[in-house]
Amino acid sequence: MALKKKAHGELIVLSGPSGVGKSTVIAELLGQRQDIYFSVSFTTRKPRVGEADGVNYHFVDRAEFEGMIERGELLEYAEYVGNYYGTSMKIIQDKLASGIDVLLDIEVQGAAKVRAKCPEAVLIFIIPPSFEELSRRLRGRNTDSEEVIAGRLTKAREEYAQISNYDYLVVNDKVSEAAAEIIAILTAEDCRARNRMHLVEGI
Repeated sequence: MALKKKAHGELIVLSGPSGVGKSTVIAELLGQRQDIYFSVSFTTRKPRVGEADGVNYHFVDRAEFEGMIERGELLEYAEYVGNYYGTSMKIIQDKLASGIDVLLDIEVQGAAKVRAKCPEAVLIFIIPPSFEELSRRLRGRNTDSEEVIAGRLTKAREEYAQISNYDYLVVNDKVSEAAAEIIAILTAEDCRARNRMHLVEGI
């Protein structure tokens, strides 16, 4: 007998410092788990080379984003290195209510706001094998000046101070292993009694 569809989706929050490789890990994860909906954030920052609107982010101007804030359309939002980032409330609520897991890629400020509004959200923080490796990866991207890189490393130290607020810590040394750890976390969360009570209803 096939398992009944989940009564409610899991809200998964993935955070980590700039340069840790979140996008690569997420791509690997979604390649293995097509049943997860990746929430595309809204941002006021300019697209990087190779990024597409509606795929990597919904790129909007500052006035449009501030209008979304005023109308209460965002689950969370934060300003990070001079740009706004935020998550649509309605899209996520609809997916979760349909029993679909939703994955958010957001920084620590936004994650704290999600935890306050959705206490049962699963918070996962991704780190590199070492801080030196993070510095190497940021320089290896060849997209930022030394000044910007220094700012990102300072920000990363601040973010590390928030790790204790997360449920899980995943090390991204090899992308495949990091994705496998996240899948293991999601499997464990799916097996929580509270998430499977619908399987024993009426017995």
